[in-house]
Amino acid sequence: MTVLRRFAAAMVAVTVVLAAGAAAASARVLIVTQRHVSSPHYTTIQAAVGAAHRGDWILIGRGVYVGSVRIKTPDLHVRGLNRNRVILDGRHRVGNGIVITADGVWVENLTVRNFDRRSPGDDDNGNEVWWEGAGSEGARIGIHGWWGRWLTAYDTGLLGGYGLYASHAVGGFLEHVYASGFNDSGLYIGACRDCRALVRDALVERNGLGYSSTNAGGHLVIEDSTFRDNGLGIAPDSEATDDLPPPQDGACDSGSNRSALPTFTSTNISRCTVFRDNVIADNGNLSVPANGTLLSAPAGVGVMLPGDYADLVEDNTITGNPNFGVLVFEQPNPYPPTAKTIDFQAAGNRVSDNRFANDGTASGGADIGLEGGLFGAMDSVDNCFSGNTFTTSIPANIEGTWGCQNATTPNGGSDLFNGVFALIAQSGARHSRGQAAPASQPAMPRPCAGVPKNPLCG
Repeated sequence: MTVLRRFAAAMVAVTVVLAAGAAAASARVLIVTQRHVSSPHYTTIQAAVGAAHRGDWILIGRGVYVGSVRIKTPDLHVRGLNRNRVILDGRHRVGNGIVITADGVWVENLTVRNFDRRSPGDDDNGNEVWWEGAGSEGARIGIHGWWGRWLTAYDTGLLGGYGLYASHAVGGFLEHVYASGFNDSGLYIGACRDCRALVRDALVERNGLGYSSTNAGGHLVIEDSTFRDNGLGIAPDSEATDDLPPPQDGACDSGSNRSALPTFTSTNISRCTVFRDNVIADNGNLSVPANGTLLSAPAGVGVMLPGDYADLVEDNTITGNPNFGVLVFEQPNPYPPTAKTIDFQAAGNRVSDNRFANDGTASGGADIGLEGGLFGAMDSVDNCFSGNTFTTSIPANIEGTWGCQNATTPNGGSDLFNGVFALIAQSGARHSRGQAAPASQPAMPRPCAGVPKNPLCG
Protein backbone atom coordinates (compact mmCIF):
# COMPACT_ATOMS: atom_id res chain seq x y z
CA MET A 1 0.00 0.00 0.00
CA THR A 2 1.50 3.36 -1.03
CA VAL A 3 1.87 6.25 1.38
CA LEU A 4 -0.94 8.15 -0.35
CA ARG A 5 -3.25 5.16 -0.29
CA ARG A 6 -2.55 4.72 3.42
CA PHE A 7 -3.31 8.41 3.87
CA ALA A 8 -6.64 8.10 2.07
CA ALA A 9 -7.65 5.01 4.05
CA ALA A 10 -6.64 6.63 7.34
CA MET A 11 -8.59 9.78 6.50
CA VAL A 12 -11.77 7.80 5.92
CA ALA A 13 -11.28 5.82 9.13
CA VAL A 14 -10.73 8.93 11.23
CA THR A 15 -13.76 10.75 9.87
CA VAL A 16 -16.00 7.71 10.44
CA VAL A 17 -14.79 7.44 14.04
CA LEU A 18 -15.38 11.14 14.64
CA ALA A 19 -18.89 10.93 13.21
CA ALA A 20 -19.68 7.86 15.30
CA GLY A 21 -18.57 9.75 18.40
CA ALA A 22 -20.81 12.68 17.55
CA ALA A 23 -23.75 10.31 17.05
CA ALA A 24 -23.16 8.56 20.36
CA ALA A 25 -23.13 11.88 22.19
CA SER A 26 -26.55 12.82 20.81
CA ALA A 27 -29.76 11.17 21.98
CA ARG A 28 -31.94 12.77 19.33
CA VAL A 29 -33.11 11.39 16.01
CA LEU A 30 -35.45 13.70 14.11
CA ILE A 31 -37.77 11.74 11.84
CA VAL A 32 -38.91 12.96 8.41
CA THR A 33 -41.68 10.94 6.83
CA GLN A 34 -44.72 11.33 4.59
CA ARG A 35 -46.44 8.33 6.14
CA HIS A 36 -48.76 8.50 9.11
CA VAL A 37 -46.84 7.54 12.24
CA SER A 38 -47.78 8.04 15.85
CA SER A 39 -44.32 9.25 16.88
CA PRO A 40 -43.32 12.93 16.59
CA HIS A 41 -42.06 13.63 13.10
CA TYR A 42 -41.64 16.24 10.37
CA THR A 43 -43.06 16.18 6.86
CA THR A 44 -40.28 18.26 5.28
CA ILE A 45 -36.53 17.91 5.50
CA GLN A 46 -36.03 21.62 6.08
CA ALA A 47 -38.36 21.63 9.10
CA ALA A 48 -36.34 18.86 10.73
CA VAL A 49 -33.04 20.57 9.93
CA GLY A 50 -34.35 23.82 11.39
CA ALA A 51 -35.27 22.08 14.64
CA ALA A 52 -32.01 20.14 14.94
CA HIS A 53 -29.29 20.74 17.50
CA ARG A 54 -25.61 20.12 17.02
CA GLY A 55 -24.90 16.39 16.74
CA ASP A 56 -28.48 15.36 15.88
CA TRP A 57 -29.50 12.86 13.24
CA ILE A 58 -32.07 13.60 10.52
CA LEU A 59 -33.50 10.27 9.35
CA ILE A 60 -35.67 10.44 6.22
CA GLY A 61 -38.28 7.89 5.17
CA ARG A 62 -39.18 7.02 1.59
CA GLY A 63 -40.92 9.68 -0.45
CA VAL A 64 -40.49 12.58 -2.85
CA TYR A 65 -39.78 15.80 -0.95
CA VAL A 66 -39.97 19.19 -2.64
CA GLY A 67 -37.99 22.33 -1.91
CA SER A 68 -34.50 23.41 -1.01
CA VAL A 69 -32.75 22.54 2.24
CA ARG A 70 -30.18 24.77 3.95
CA ILE A 71 -28.07 23.38 6.79
CA LYS A 72 -26.39 25.87 9.15
CA THR A 73 -26.07 23.64 12.22
CA PRO A 74 -22.75 21.79 12.56
CA ASP A 75 -22.23 18.07 13.05
CA LEU A 76 -25.57 16.94 11.67
CA HIS A 77 -25.98 13.54 10.12
CA VAL A 78 -28.61 13.55 7.34
CA ARG A 79 -29.48 10.08 6.07
CA GLY A 80 -32.17 8.63 3.85
CA LEU A 81 -33.49 5.13 4.44
CA ASN A 82 -33.31 4.30 0.72
CA ARG A 83 -30.95 5.96 -1.78
CA ASN A 84 -33.31 5.54 -4.73
CA ARG A 85 -36.61 6.20 -2.96
CA VAL A 86 -35.74 9.13 -0.73
CA ILE A 87 -35.79 11.94 -3.30
CA LEU A 88 -35.40 15.69 -2.93
CA ASP A 89 -36.97 17.09 -6.10
CA GLY A 90 -36.35 20.59 -7.48
CA ARG A 91 -38.98 20.18 -10.24
CA HIS A 92 -36.71 22.19 -12.58
CA ARG A 93 -37.20 25.34 -10.55
CA VAL A 94 -34.38 27.80 -9.88
CA GLY A 95 -32.47 27.04 -6.69
CA ASN A 96 -30.18 24.57 -4.97
CA GLY A 97 -30.97 21.21 -3.44
CA ILE A 98 -29.07 20.83 -0.17
CA VAL A 99 -26.70 23.66 0.79
CA ILE A 100 -24.43 23.15 3.79
CA THR A 101 -22.55 26.05 5.40
CA ALA A 102 -21.56 24.33 8.67
CA ASP A 103 -18.70 22.08 9.73
CA GLY A 104 -18.96 18.34 10.06
CA VAL A 105 -22.17 17.59 8.16
CA TRP A 106 -22.84 14.17 6.60
CA VAL A 107 -25.36 13.64 3.77
CA GLU A 108 -26.06 10.00 2.89
CA ASN A 109 -28.22 7.52 1.02
CA LEU A 110 -30.62 9.71 -0.95
CA THR A 111 -31.22 11.31 -4.35
CA VAL A 112 -31.30 15.02 -5.21
CA ARG A 113 -32.55 15.98 -8.66
CA ASN A 114 -33.59 18.78 -11.00
CA PHE A 115 -32.62 21.94 -9.14
CA ASP A 116 -31.81 24.36 -11.95
CA ARG A 117 -29.88 27.49 -12.77
CA ARG A 118 -31.65 30.65 -13.85
CA SER A 119 -29.49 30.63 -16.99
CA PRO A 120 -26.58 28.45 -18.16
CA GLY A 121 -24.01 30.78 -16.54
CA ASP A 122 -25.75 31.23 -13.17
CA ASP A 123 -23.23 29.84 -10.66
CA ASP A 124 -25.37 30.52 -7.59
CA ASN A 125 -28.08 27.98 -8.42
CA GLY A 126 -28.52 24.58 -9.97
CA ASN A 127 -26.35 22.67 -7.47
CA GLU A 128 -27.82 19.49 -6.05
CA VAL A 129 -25.67 19.01 -2.89
CA TRP A 130 -23.31 21.87 -2.05
CA TRP A 131 -20.91 22.19 0.86
CA GLU A 132 -20.49 25.97 0.51
CA GLY A 133 -17.57 27.26 2.54
CA ALA A 134 -17.48 30.75 0.97
CA GLY A 135 -18.48 32.72 -2.10
CA SER A 136 -16.64 32.12 -5.37
CA GLU A 137 -14.52 35.27 -4.99
CA GLY A 138 -13.60 34.64 -1.35
CA ALA A 139 -10.40 32.97 -0.25
CA ARG A 140 -11.13 31.63 3.25
CA ILE A 141 -11.85 28.03 4.17
CA GLY A 142 -15.34 28.08 5.63
CA ILE A 143 -15.99 24.37 6.27
CA HIS A 144 -13.87 21.85 8.14
CA GLY A 145 -15.28 18.37 7.74
CA TRP A 146 -17.71 17.41 4.95
CA TRP A 147 -18.86 13.94 3.92
CA GLY A 148 -21.21 12.43 1.34
CA ARG A 149 -21.89 8.72 0.74
CA TRP A 150 -24.38 6.70 -1.31
CA LEU A 151 -25.65 9.81 -3.08
CA THR A 152 -27.31 10.25 -6.47
CA ALA A 153 -27.50 13.65 -8.16
CA TYR A 154 -28.96 14.21 -11.60
CA ASP A 155 -30.75 16.67 -13.85
CA THR A 156 -32.88 15.84 -16.89
CA GLY A 157 -32.89 19.36 -18.35
CA LEU A 158 -30.31 21.80 -19.66
CA LEU A 159 -29.86 23.99 -16.56
CA GLY A 160 -28.49 21.70 -13.87
CA GLY A 161 -25.17 23.19 -12.71
CA TYR A 162 -23.11 20.96 -10.41
CA GLY A 163 -24.10 17.60 -8.99
CA LEU A 164 -22.02 17.13 -5.82
CA TYR A 165 -20.04 20.24 -4.99
CA ALA A 166 -17.57 21.22 -2.24
CA SER A 167 -15.93 24.65 -2.25
CA HIS A 168 -13.73 26.36 0.35
CA ALA A 169 -14.05 23.17 2.38
CA VAL A 170 -11.38 20.79 3.71
CA GLY A 171 -11.30 17.35 5.27
CA GLY A 172 -14.01 15.42 3.45
CA PHE A 173 -14.92 12.73 0.97
CA LEU A 174 -17.42 11.47 -1.58
CA GLU A 175 -17.91 7.70 -1.71
CA HIS A 176 -20.34 5.50 -3.65
CA VAL A 177 -21.80 8.47 -5.54
CA TYR A 178 -23.40 9.08 -8.94
CA ALA A 179 -23.90 12.25 -11.03
CA SER A 180 -25.35 12.89 -14.50
CA GLY A 181 -26.93 15.55 -16.67
CA PHE A 182 -25.14 18.71 -15.50
CA ASN A 183 -24.05 21.59 -17.72
CA ASP A 184 -20.98 22.17 -15.61
CA SER A 185 -19.56 19.14 -13.79
CA GLY A 186 -20.98 16.13 -12.05
CA LEU A 187 -18.44 16.32 -9.20
CA TYR A 188 -16.53 19.41 -8.09
CA ILE A 189 -13.99 20.19 -5.38
CA GLY A 190 -12.50 23.68 -5.37
CA ALA A 191 -10.76 26.50 -3.54
CA CYS A 192 -8.60 24.55 -1.11
CA ARG A 193 -4.81 24.77 -1.12
CA ASP A 194 -4.59 21.50 0.82
CA CYS A 195 -8.00 19.90 0.40
CA ARG A 196 -7.44 16.71 2.43
CA ALA A 197 -10.21 15.11 0.39
CA LEU A 198 -11.02 11.83 -1.29
CA VAL A 199 -13.33 10.71 -4.12
CA ARG A 200 -13.81 6.95 -4.36
CA ASP A 201 -16.25 4.67 -6.18
CA ALA A 202 -17.98 7.39 -8.19
CA LEU A 203 -19.89 6.85 -11.44
CA VAL A 204 -20.03 10.12 -13.36
CA GLU A 205 -21.59 10.13 -16.81
CA ARG A 206 -23.34 12.32 -19.37
CA ASN A 207 -22.27 15.71 -17.96
CA GLY A 208 -20.60 18.63 -19.67
CA LEU A 209 -17.60 17.78 -17.50
CA GLY A 210 -17.22 14.72 -15.30
CA TYR A 211 -14.94 15.97 -12.51
CA SER A 212 -13.54 19.46 -12.11
CA SER A 213 -11.60 21.29 -9.44
CA THR A 214 -10.45 24.90 -9.56
CA ASN A 215 -7.49 25.84 -7.38
CA ALA A 216 -7.77 22.58 -5.43
CA GLY A 217 -4.68 20.63 -4.49
CA GLY A 218 -2.47 19.20 -1.81
CA HIS A 219 -3.78 15.95 -0.35
CA LEU A 220 -6.56 15.18 -2.82
CA VAL A 221 -7.15 11.69 -4.23
CA ILE A 222 -9.64 10.63 -6.95
CA GLU A 223 -9.58 6.86 -7.30
CA ASP A 224 -11.45 3.69 -8.23
CA SER A 225 -14.10 5.65 -10.15
CA THR A 226 -15.60 5.78 -13.64
CA PHE A 227 -15.89 8.93 -15.75
CA ARG A 228 -17.59 8.08 -19.03
CA ASP A 229 -19.65 9.59 -21.83
CA ASN A 230 -19.16 13.18 -20.63
CA GLY A 231 -18.18 16.04 -22.91
CA LEU A 232 -14.87 16.14 -21.03
CA GLY A 233 -13.74 13.60 -18.44
CA ILE A 234 -11.51 15.07 -15.70
CA ALA A 235 -10.21 18.66 -15.64
CA PRO A 236 -8.64 20.24 -12.56
CA ASP A 237 -7.41 23.75 -13.36
CA SER A 238 -5.98 27.03 -12.12
CA GLU A 239 -8.07 30.20 -12.41
CA ALA A 240 -7.25 33.77 -11.50
CA THR A 241 -10.62 35.16 -10.39
CA ASP A 242 -12.84 32.27 -9.21
CA ASP A 243 -12.61 29.96 -6.20
CA LEU A 244 -9.56 31.75 -4.83
CA PRO A 245 -6.71 31.48 -4.07
CA PRO A 246 -4.87 30.15 -7.14
CA PRO A 247 -3.21 27.99 -8.33
CA GLN A 248 -4.11 24.31 -8.60
CA ASP A 249 -1.05 22.86 -6.87
CA GLY A 250 -0.79 19.12 -6.30
CA ALA A 251 2.49 19.24 -4.38
CA CYS A 252 2.40 17.75 -0.90
CA ASP A 253 3.52 21.08 0.60
CA SER A 254 0.91 23.12 -1.29
CA GLY A 255 -0.64 24.31 1.97
CA SER A 256 2.38 26.52 2.56
CA ASN A 257 2.58 27.77 -1.04
CA ARG A 258 1.63 31.44 -1.46
CA SER A 259 2.64 31.84 -5.11
CA ALA A 260 0.22 31.64 -8.02
CA LEU A 261 3.14 30.46 -10.15
CA PRO A 262 5.08 27.81 -8.21
CA THR A 263 8.29 26.45 -9.70
CA PHE A 264 9.84 23.00 -9.57
CA THR A 265 13.48 22.20 -10.20
CA SER A 266 13.14 18.48 -10.85
CA THR A 267 10.78 15.77 -12.07
CA ASN A 268 11.53 13.94 -8.81
CA ILE A 269 9.10 15.67 -6.47
CA SER A 270 6.41 14.56 -4.02
CA ARG A 271 2.89 14.77 -5.46
CA CYS A 272 -0.24 14.42 -3.32
CA THR A 273 -3.00 15.30 -5.80
CA VAL A 274 -3.53 11.93 -7.44
CA PHE A 275 -5.86 10.52 -10.10
CA ARG A 276 -5.43 6.73 -10.04
CA ASP A 277 -7.12 3.43 -10.81
CA ASN A 278 -9.99 5.13 -12.65
CA VAL A 279 -11.78 4.23 -15.88
CA ILE A 280 -11.92 7.34 -18.09
CA ALA A 281 -13.78 6.40 -21.26
CA ASP A 282 -15.61 7.82 -24.28
CA ASN A 283 -15.61 11.42 -23.13
CA GLY A 284 -16.58 13.28 -26.28
CA ASN A 285 -20.34 13.45 -25.91
CA LEU A 286 -21.54 16.69 -27.52
CA SER A 287 -25.20 16.00 -26.76
CA VAL A 288 -24.78 16.72 -23.05
CA PRO A 289 -25.68 20.11 -21.53
CA ALA A 290 -22.85 22.67 -21.46
CA ASN A 291 -22.55 26.17 -20.02
CA GLY A 292 -20.60 29.00 -21.62
CA THR A 293 -17.35 28.08 -19.90
CA LEU A 294 -17.39 24.58 -21.35
CA LEU A 295 -18.26 25.93 -24.78
CA SER A 296 -14.87 27.67 -24.69
CA ALA A 297 -12.92 24.60 -23.49
CA PRO A 298 -11.77 21.53 -25.40
CA ALA A 299 -14.12 18.55 -25.42
CA GLY A 300 -13.31 14.94 -26.21
CA VAL A 301 -10.46 14.71 -23.70
CA GLY A 302 -10.12 12.08 -20.97
CA VAL A 303 -7.87 13.97 -18.52
CA MET A 304 -7.06 17.63 -19.11
CA LEU A 305 -4.53 19.55 -16.98
CA PRO A 306 -4.74 23.26 -17.93
CA GLY A 307 -2.32 25.34 -15.88
CA ASP A 308 -1.89 22.56 -13.30
CA TYR A 309 1.07 21.93 -11.05
CA ALA A 310 2.51 18.72 -9.57
CA ASP A 311 -0.42 16.38 -10.25
CA LEU A 312 0.00 12.62 -10.58
CA VAL A 313 -2.06 10.67 -13.14
CA GLU A 314 -1.29 6.99 -12.73
CA ASP A 315 -2.64 3.48 -13.29
CA ASN A 316 -5.80 4.62 -15.07
CA THR A 317 -7.56 2.99 -18.02
CA ILE A 318 -8.09 5.78 -20.55
CA THR A 319 -9.99 4.75 -23.69
CA GLY A 320 -12.13 6.08 -26.51
CA ASN A 321 -11.61 9.80 -25.87
CA PRO A 322 -11.56 11.15 -29.43
CA ASN A 323 -9.22 14.13 -29.13
CA PHE A 324 -6.76 13.24 -26.35
CA GLY A 325 -6.47 10.68 -23.63
CA VAL A 326 -4.39 13.10 -21.53
CA LEU A 327 -3.75 16.73 -22.48
CA VAL A 328 -1.40 18.99 -20.47
CA PHE A 329 -1.03 22.68 -21.34
CA GLU A 330 -0.41 26.10 -19.89
CA GLN A 331 -3.40 28.36 -19.29
CA PRO A 332 -3.42 32.17 -19.34
CA ASN A 333 -6.54 33.03 -17.35
CA PRO A 334 -8.64 35.02 -18.07
CA TYR A 335 -8.09 34.74 -21.80
CA PRO A 336 -8.03 36.91 -23.91
CA PRO A 337 -5.73 38.68 -21.43
CA THR A 338 -6.99 41.34 -19.01
CA ALA A 339 -5.35 43.19 -16.14
CA LYS A 340 -6.20 40.20 -13.92
CA THR A 341 -4.73 37.52 -16.19
CA ILE A 342 -2.22 35.11 -14.68
CA ASP A 343 -0.12 33.03 -17.07
CA PHE A 344 -0.49 29.69 -15.30
CA GLN A 345 2.13 27.20 -16.43
CA ALA A 346 1.76 23.43 -16.46
CA ALA A 347 4.69 22.21 -14.42
CA GLY A 348 5.82 19.25 -12.35
CA ASN A 349 3.00 16.94 -13.47
CA ARG A 350 3.60 13.19 -13.87
CA VAL A 351 1.62 10.84 -16.15
CA SER A 352 2.70 7.24 -15.66
CA ASP A 353 1.62 3.60 -15.98
CA ASN A 354 -1.71 4.38 -17.66
CA ARG A 355 -3.31 2.18 -20.32
CA PHE A 356 -4.47 4.09 -23.41
CA ALA A 357 -6.57 2.63 -26.23
CA ASN A 358 -8.48 4.27 -29.10
CA ASP A 359 -7.79 7.80 -27.87
CA GLY A 360 -6.93 10.68 -30.17
CA THR A 361 -8.68 9.19 -33.17
CA ALA A 362 -9.96 12.60 -34.34
CA SER A 363 -7.80 14.61 -36.71
CA GLY A 364 -4.91 16.24 -34.84
CA GLY A 365 -5.42 14.17 -31.70
CA ALA A 366 -3.22 11.73 -29.78
CA ASP A 367 -3.16 9.52 -26.73
CA ILE A 368 -0.97 12.06 -24.91
CA GLY A 369 -0.50 15.77 -25.60
CA LEU A 370 1.79 18.39 -24.03
CA GLU A 371 2.05 22.11 -24.80
CA GLY A 372 3.86 24.87 -22.94
CA GLY A 373 6.51 27.53 -22.87
CA LEU A 374 4.69 30.26 -24.77
CA PHE A 375 3.18 32.51 -22.12
CA GLY A 376 4.41 34.46 -19.12
CA ALA A 377 7.57 33.07 -17.48
CA MET A 378 7.54 30.19 -19.99
CA ASP A 379 8.15 27.70 -17.18
CA SER A 380 5.97 24.77 -18.26
CA VAL A 381 8.82 22.43 -17.37
CA ASP A 382 9.50 19.23 -15.43
CA ASN A 383 6.36 17.49 -16.63
CA CYS A 384 7.16 13.84 -17.22
CA PHE A 385 5.72 10.68 -18.75
CA SER A 386 6.72 7.06 -18.25
CA GLY A 387 5.49 3.48 -18.30
CA ASN A 388 2.31 4.27 -20.24
CA THR A 389 0.83 1.89 -22.81
CA PHE A 390 0.04 4.17 -25.74
CA THR A 391 0.38 4.64 -29.48
CA THR A 392 0.65 8.36 -30.28
CA SER A 393 1.87 11.53 -28.62
CA ILE A 394 2.28 15.21 -29.46
CA PRO A 395 5.11 16.05 -29.33
CA ALA A 396 6.65 12.77 -30.44
CA ASN A 397 9.05 10.84 -28.19
CA ILE A 398 7.19 12.00 -25.12
CA GLU A 399 8.69 9.28 -22.91
CA GLY A 400 12.14 10.11 -24.21
CA THR A 401 12.66 13.86 -24.10
CA TRP A 402 9.98 14.20 -21.43
CA GLY A 403 10.52 10.84 -19.74
CA CYS A 404 10.45 10.58 -15.96
CA GLN A 405 13.91 9.04 -16.08
CA ASN A 406 15.18 12.57 -16.74
CA ALA A 407 16.02 14.77 -13.76
CA THR A 408 14.46 17.71 -15.61
CA THR A 409 12.37 18.12 -18.75
CA PRO A 410 11.96 21.15 -21.05
CA ASN A 411 8.93 23.17 -22.05
CA GLY A 412 6.37 21.26 -24.07
CA GLY A 413 6.71 23.58 -27.03
CA SER A 414 4.16 24.95 -29.47
CA ASP A 415 3.14 21.85 -31.42
CA LEU A 416 -0.33 21.86 -29.86
CA PHE A 417 -0.93 25.61 -29.66
CA ASN A 418 -3.18 25.78 -32.73
CA GLY A 419 -4.64 22.36 -31.99
CA VAL A 420 -6.00 23.42 -28.60
CA PHE A 421 -7.86 26.32 -30.19
CA ALA A 422 -9.20 24.00 -32.89
CA LEU A 423 -10.60 21.77 -30.16
CA ILE A 424 -12.32 24.77 -28.56
CA ALA A 425 -14.01 25.57 -31.89
CA GLN A 426 -15.12 21.96 -32.18
CA SER A 427 -16.55 22.06 -28.65
CA GLY A 428 -18.89 24.87 -29.69
CA ALA A 429 -20.56 22.64 -32.29
CA ARG A 430 -22.91 21.05 -29.78
CA HIS A 431 -26.44 19.75 -29.97
CA SER A 432 -27.24 19.72 -26.28
CA ARG A 433 -30.30 17.98 -24.91
CA GLY A 434 -31.53 16.86 -21.53
CA GLN A 435 -30.29 13.48 -20.37
CA ALA A 436 -32.42 10.58 -19.19
CA ALA A 437 -32.87 9.84 -15.51
CA PRO A 438 -30.40 7.17 -14.35
CA ALA A 439 -31.17 3.63 -13.33
CA SER A 440 -31.32 2.82 -9.63
CA GLN A 441 -27.92 2.92 -7.95
CA PRO A 442 -26.55 0.66 -5.20
CA ALA A 443 -27.90 1.72 -1.82
CA MET A 444 -26.36 1.74 1.63
CA PRO A 445 -26.51 -1.87 2.83
CA ARG A 446 -27.72 -1.18 6.40
CA PRO A 447 -29.11 2.35 6.63
CA CYS A 448 -30.11 1.96 10.28
CA ALA A 449 -26.61 0.95 11.35
CA GLY A 450 -25.12 3.40 13.83
CA VAL A 451 -28.30 5.43 14.20
CA PRO A 452 -29.61 5.87 17.76
CA LYS A 453 -32.88 4.05 18.50
CA ASN A 454 -35.82 5.52 16.60
CA PRO A 455 -39.29 4.53 15.30
CA LEU A 456 -38.26 4.23 11.64
CA CYS A 457 -35.58 1.68 12.41
CA GLY A 458 -37.66 -0.37 14.84
